[in-house]
Amino acid sequence: MINAEVEQVREVIRRYMDAGWKGDRDTLLSCFHRDARVSGYLGDRLLTGMPPLLTEAALTSGTERSQAELLALSITGRIADAVVYEAGTTGRAGLEQHLQLIEDGGAWWIISNNFTSV
Repeated sequence: MINAEVEQVREVIRRYMDAGWKGDRDTLLSCFHRDARVSGYLGDRLLTGMPPLLTEAALTSGTERSQAELLALSITGRIADAVVYEAGTTGRAGLEQHLQLIEDGGAWWIISNNFTSV
């Protein structure tokens, strides 16, 4: 049987992936901790900042939606790491995201998202 923490972390990641696919900015942002950071590469372009800024860029980067897949998940105590791969769409490279999550106030949140085009 999978413990409650694993299910809670998977739920945050599932909401994050579904919101990205649907272009649902509000739900996407609700997955992030208030102190979260997002950074990485889209092609050769380095992007860094807070989730609201980069989320808007991601949601307006194309009209085709891609599918995301959870490739790896590790949970130790109140921290977790996940690797999510988002398949590329026509004219777009795929995206690998390394998410770090933290439990705060009884809930799990994405505290960091490091990504790169692949």
